[in-house]
Amino acid sequence: MFGAVVVGIGTAGWVRIRDMLAPLPGSAAEKLNVKGFISRRTLDTQQGVSQISEEEAMSREDIHAAFICTENASHEDYVRSFLQAGKHVCVEYPMTLSYKAAAELWDFAQEKGVILHEEHIELLTEDFKKLKKEVEGKVLQEGTLHFTGGVLKPGFGFQAFSGIARLTWLVELFGELSVTAATMEEDSGTNYSKLTAKLLTSENRPLTWIEERGPDLPRAKNINFHFDSCTLTQIPPAPRAAVGLFMQDLIQFSAKLAGQVSPEELQREKTRILHCLQLAERIQQLCQS
Repeated sequence: MFGAVVVGIGTAGWVRIRDMLAPLPGSAAEKLNVKGFISRRTLDTQQGVSQISEEEAMSREDIHAAFICTENASHEDYVRSFLQAGKHVCVEYPMTLSYKAAAELWDFAQEKGVILHEEHIELLTEDFKKLKKEVEGKVLQEGTLHFTGGVLKPGFGFQAFSGIARLTWLVELFGELSVTAATMEEDSGTNYSKLTAKLLTSENRPLTWIEERGPDLPRAKNINFHFDSCTLTQIPPAPRAAVGLFMQDLIQFSAKLAGQVSPEELQREKTRILHCLQLAERIQQLCQS
């Protein structure tokens, strides 16, 4: 069994506790046992789980893993502290708000002999799996992914990082990308912002990623992928999976802890995550130059 602590009790933290208390029967997640939670606020027990201090979580021998569910800006420090204490870490994306810091943390985890896992539930959704099947074998000519959503709270970082789930979709669908241009439009009076990034696939096919946020914008993803044989303008609708997204991610993390994931698969995931963070950093540099 692996004892775990949850850091941050927002929606994600609450779901992490719920899923560890009632893991999917017969799955690797049954190996996780939640021992406590950490919060900057002083809180009552959550779902029967008690609050503990960061110091206690680091030093307790029956706590082997930490789930980092705080705002993006604090991920890096928490990940580093728990790795330093020799704990496995599962962190919500993005792991850090800089590529260099993420690369250092991966090296540190390797040095400590522990698992570092970045959550990417957007890759586990049924609509993404269906979209990936639709795209397979087709030759891209050009494409656009346009995301809209509400205003983010402070602490989420630059939009290329807070929206890295969309970048991850594009990398998973079309492989390694490079950034050719990026701009940011902002209106502080209305809290409106629009990031536009121009990308190229390894075959020099252009992709545009737009991340648009404002008070009245609905949460939506719109695509326009033009292939040699057809054009996709809608994400294929898919029924919701029987197993929740965070539970699926919990099972993935648990499988890594149990040594059930091949070194090749771990390396492929690490390469993709670092590539996406490097793209996000380049987009930020271009927008701010």
